[in-house]
Amino acid sequence: MSTVWNLTKSTKYKETRLWIWARASWLGRAVRECRRCRREFWAWAQCEKVAPAKVQQLAESIAAIPVRALDSADEKKEAPIFLLSTGGRAGSTLLQRILVTDSRVLLWGEPLSQMGLISRITEAVSGSVDPHHMQQWRNSDKPPSSSLPTSWINILFPPGDDFRSALRSFFDRWLGEPARELGYTRWGFKEVRLGAAEAILLQWLYPNAKFIILSRHPYDCYRSLVDSNWHICWDRYSNTLMNSAVSFARIWNHMAASWSQLPAGFPCVFIRYEDLISGNFDFRKLESWLGIEIREKVALSVSVGGTTKRSRLSWCERLIIDREATAGMQALGYSKHIDK
Repeated sequence: MSTVWNLTKSTKYKETRLWIWARASWLGRAVRECRRCRREFWAWAQCEKVAPAKVQQLAESIAAIPVRALDSADEKKEAPIFLLSTGGRAGSTLLQRILVTDSRVLLWGEPLSQMGLISRITEAVSGSVDPHHMQQWRNSDKPPSSSLPTSWINILFPPGDDFRSALRSFFDRWLGEPARELGYTRWGFKEVRLGAAEAILLQWLYPNAKFIILSRHPYDCYRSLVDSNWHICWDRYSNTLMNSAVSFARIWNHMAASWSQLPAGFPCVFIRYEDLISGNFDFRKLESWLGIEIREKVALSVSVGGTTKRSRLSWCERLIIDREATAGMQALGYSKHIDK
């Protein structure tokens, strides 16, 4: 397991008037800046590369699985809402609160996210299955019982439809049924750890699902994360720890860059946090697309969860994020240098 770095915590000194003055002076700020840069550059030198599920590999695996179109009316009308944020501290909870102003809608918040359940399932489905086994999977659909004792049945799969139905049943029982038991007719969840590969898997299970892709400039995301005083922040427990600018930037970059790999016609809408809070965002268009009723003023009237304290990142933090998140920033149209 990686060494757990404390993003903000420092040695506690007795806060005399001299200490308070020194800390607030230019010298105190310079010392803190040097310490922060030393930690960030050390983490940059040691951080391992991130290797998420590959979108193309998942798409090919799904296309090869022998399944039919959904049959039942209940399966066809199920249309969950998946709010997928490009990393944490991007305003996903604000948008989640706005969406649930429709009393019929419940969006679960990052359910058991550090387990990485959805990502691990995605990786498993993405696993390469050779053409020979795929053909045997197709041929093993409802084998006659009389031929089993005298046949070569070392590879015998249940039908592909049952495989997809089993995965879908997991999410229905875990997230859908509890929402319905609470009286909600529309369910979904918001997440900050999923990318395009996971979205494609969810859309395979729920063809009528709607996806909202939320993003925020990585400078602001990381500044909010560090200033939140969250000492330990896992992307996936226990092997992906966001403990520095480089680990944050690499995770953010993979998610941000992955959205450009979504297939044409994918049922999603892209929203920037900067536009969401601008006062000019078109909530009527969003609610029409989702098929819900949004009362955004109710959620926006209360400020919840704000953490940002610094006016801007240090030069070393900006440098590292610039280098490590270039592809994702370009994909989402973010500039490397913004004035704060």
